[in-house]
Amino acid sequence: MAHSLSAKKRIRQNAKRRARNRARKSELKGEVRKLTDAIHDQKIEEAQQQLRTVVKKIDQIAAKGTLHRNTAARKKSRLTKRLNKLSASS
Repeated sequence: MAHSLSAKKRIRQNAKRRARNRARKSELKGEVRKLTDAIHDQKIEEAQQQLRTVVKKIDQIAAKGTLHRNTAARKKSRLTKRLNKLSASS
């Protein structure tokens, strides 16, 4: 257990940040799931709208530092690729 005041403060800060980051990632997973469902159901218009929402959310979360920028770019690329594959096959 931490003894100094600064170490105790660091523990409090880390707990707050961890909770905030987990909430952001959880919210993102829900949005990605909606996109995945739209792609799976082959609802192209809905999926395109959802992709814009997801990309915006990924950019916001990466800007806050919760996701690394390369991770954010990879996620956006993979989701876009899946949607383009669906659009091309239709």
